[in-house]
Order: sequence, then C-alpha cells, then structure tokens
Amino acid sequence: MDSTSTSLSEKLRHKPWVKTAHWIITLSFLFLVFTGIEIMMVHPRLYWGEVGNELTPALLEIPISRNHKRSDWQEKVPFFDSEDSPVSAGRNGEELMFNENGWGRSIHFLAAWFLVVTGLVYLLLGIFSGHFQKHIWPRIKELTPAQLWRDIKEHFQMKIAPPTGGPTYGLLQKLAYMTIIFMALPLAIITGFTMSPAITAAFPFLLEVIGGYQSARTIHFFTSLALEIFLIMHIVMIMLSGFKQQLRYMTIGKQS
Repeated sequence: MDSTSTSLSEKLRHKPWVKTAHWIITLSFLFLVFTGIEIMMVHPRLYWGEVGNELTPALLEIPISRNHKRSDWQEKVPFFDSEDSPVSAGRNGEELMFNENGWGRSIHFLAAWFLVVTGLVYLLLGIFSGHFQKHIWPRIKELTPAQLWRDIKEHFQMKIAPPTGGPTYGLLQKLAYMTIIFMALPLAIITGFTMSPAITAAFPFLLEVIGGYQSARTIHFFTSLALEIFLIMHIVMIMLSGFKQQLRYMTIGKQS
C-alpha cells in the first residue's frame, strides 16, 4: 500500500468517539430490548389515549406470555349507571399471572439513561465536528431517483461493497442512519420520557403532545420494533460485507 492510500485509509477510519458511542448505544439498546420484552410480557396489550387496562378494548394484543387474552375475570361491576362508566372486576385466581417486572423496569430505565446521555454526546460531537455533514447527510447530487433506484437494486441483488474502514456510506445507508439518528431514536426517547410519572410531573405538556400515556406506550412499542428491525438488517449487512473486517474497523481499526 503506497503512502497516498495509507493516508486516505487513515482519514476514512472511524473516529474513537464514534466507535465508543456506537458500542455503548448498541449495548444499551440490547438491554432495552431484553427488558422491554419482559415488561411487555406482563401486559401484552396496547391502547390509544390516556388510559387502558384488561377491561377496556385493546388496539393490539401481542401473543406473548400467559397473560395474553386472560379469561379468569369475575363478573364486571360498573361504577356508574351509564354506558361509558369505568368498570371493576376481580380475578378468579384459577390461572397463574406473570407479574414480575420490577427488576426489568429498573434495568430498562438505567439502560435508557446510558443511551440518552451517550446519544446526546454523539449528536453534539456529530454536529460540531462536521461528522454528519461529511458522512451522514446525503448531498444534493445524490438525491436523485436514478441513484436511489440503483442503490435499491444493488441491495436486492446482494451487491454489497466491501468494508473501507471508515464512514463511506451509500445513499440508502445515509437515509437509514438519518432516520434512526434524527427520527426513530428521539421518538423512542421522548415517548419513553412520557411514560415516566416523574418526568411528566415536571413536563406535563409531553402527555398532551403525545396524546396520553397509553398512546406514548403504543408509539414507543412500534418505534422500538422499527429500531430492532434496523439492528437486525444492520447485522445482516455487516455479515454480507465482511463481519470480521467490519468488527476490526469498529474496534482496533486495523486491517487483518
């Protein structure tokens, strides 16, 4: 490798702060996924609005855990003589209920703060260092239907470029990273904050903006699901382009 190629390779390498943020955010997100599934298993129902429970119609029921579509309710008792009256009911106790998520919530909240703080540092460094402008934001000349269609075809045909050792991204990669960094992750964080009574007590406008606690929970679920799909596709692309080499570039930064 000549001196020009070596110099170019050095310039293309990921910055240490990018690597550090990448791994902290990845590990935090994996903990969030694990504990998020555990939390969802306790009450696998989603609603829209401010309130929702097993006695109210669900927007979506997720078939996980033995709490899915439980039928061991006693007779429902309305509080008022009206059609829209809230109701109460006890359980017969014939079916065991999965209701152990205290540890999951604690770890979920802790991992979320690791992600939020690291993500904020990454965002500020990315803006002020020019990282986003140079490597993430598509240039005007790239944003053409022909370029987008060519990139899509190459991905479907599995024509994946080998790793270069740095942030040299195609158009689809840039659009995906922009969506994750500036839309999906912030939305997941904001809806997560909206589900925290301590935070909404200080900032009650969050509930009004999102449309209620249950709306925040539903949006949080689907946003998290989109992030998980992105993570799976990201890992697949890394494997197709050269897993060992990509891992080296995002750790010690040297070629094999």
